[in-house]
Amino acid sequence: MRRDVTEHGLRRTLVVAGVMAAALMQTLDITITNVALPTIQGNLGASADEGTWVVTAYTIAAIIVIPITPWLQDRFGRKRYFAASIVGFTLASIGCGISDTLQALIFMRVVQGIFGGGILATSQAILRDTFPPRQLGRSQAIFALGAILGPALGPPIGGWLVDNFNWNWVFFINIVPGTIATILLLMILRDPTDPRATRIDFVGLALLTVALSMMQYVLTEGERNYWFASTGITLASILCVATLASFIYWELHMTDVPVVDLSIFKNRGVASGFVLALALGAVVFGSTYVLPQLTQGPLGFTPTLSGQLFILRAIPIAALTPFAARVSGRIDARWVLAAGFLLMAWGLWLQVGVTTSTSGFWSFAVPLATVGAASALLFVPLSIAVLGNTTPSEGPKAAAMVNLGVQLGGSIAVALLDVVVDRRESMHSQILAAYQNIGRQPIAQFLQHGGTVTQLSNIVRSQSAVLAFADATFVMALVALFCTPLVLLMRRPRPQQ
Repeated sequence: MRRDVTEHGLRRTLVVAGVMAAALMQTLDITITNVALPTIQGNLGASADEGTWVVTAYTIAAIIVIPITPWLQDRFGRKRYFAASIVGFTLASIGCGISDTLQALIFMRVVQGIFGGGILATSQAILRDTFPPRQLGRSQAIFALGAILGPALGPPIGGWLVDNFNWNWVFFINIVPGTIATILLLMILRDPTDPRATRIDFVGLALLTVALSMMQYVLTEGERNYWFASTGITLASILCVATLASFIYWELHMTDVPVVDLSIFKNRGVASGFVLALALGAVVFGSTYVLPQLTQGPLGFTPTLSGQLFILRAIPIAALTPFAARVSGRIDARWVLAAGFLLMAWGLWLQVGVTTSTSGFWSFAVPLATVGAASALLFVPLSIAVLGNTTPSEGPKAAAMVNLGVQLGGSIAVALLDVVVDRRESMHSQILAAYQNIGRQPIAQFLQHGGTVTQLSNIVRSQSAVLAFADATFVMALVALFCTPLVLLMRRPRPQQ
């Protein structure tokens, strides 16, 4: 029997405050660690390849947990599961902050990912149920603020903490919001259903764990190991495909207690929403990944200055998210989503145009503001379009699949963008190097006025990197443009009463 857990007045405010504190804590962690990674590597004596696993370990654990979140909510009760996730995430954050070896930090990041994976999907489901159905747009606008602002604010906060304190504080910062969220939600939050003591689908859980772990390993390690030229990458790819196919067959045909209810994809709104979530994650998190590498690499920005760029992106997100919710509630949310993808493509195209070796902080202002506005027009309409075609009982499953799609889209985009940057940098380097000969007047003048061959080589290397990052941004612009027609896959959201 499902209970009505709609809240009003002060109780609703407190539930929203607790949920938002948890959601912001978790989404902030997605990008705040990226800024601190070079410092972490230096302090713990890790190479760049080893340091990458600080991010990868969390991602693998989180991706495994996201699709089984609805089952965990049913099994233990949503309130208990959500509170345990927040407490576990907060304690794991403390463990990350006090780690004094890379191995200890990676282990604690796995624990952090296990507890953090389900926070965002559970937050979305709770906010949907806390507001009446007719206010679906408002509830999803509030959720979107946490989902989008967290990754946007992570770089500036992370850069400031690293430059003014130390890298440990990018984890300790979670203590206060985690504590506040736990206290508020334990006091106020109500369960829509009682916990159900169901059997654990160990086979399905094992197959899912192996499949998603191997997928993330291939995406992370593929480029630096020359993809299928590596025996390890080849074997991991085969294992990923085999276990994923076995998982799907097992869940659909071999068990009556699936750990992931794949039948939710029979709902066309959820299936098409998952595809669009992949695209959304690719363009939003892909652009978040590329820009810090460009600015802190060849452009020489400090972590703080590089992070502050994302404030230019966060301001229009905060300003336009309520507008996107109102518009999506009055017109077909699919058209708002299409406008968001088109605006994202335009913003990324503008960013390509200003990506030069002499670009300064304000060069990126208009492109980043445009991308931020586009993000506001993507998250809310997608949530409304998907959840508007589900029942309350289907909501948690749909929310989990959309969040999984966003996370997977981001992971795939980061891996492919690494390939683009690496290959295009090599190509540009060869082309530019071919023109660096003494017979060309600018080169001769450069050397005659005290320039050295080493300096010339460094200029070529830096310019090649800038051009490669511009190419990667252009690829994301194309992805956003080509994703626009995909909104036609979705059904028009049902009117909410």
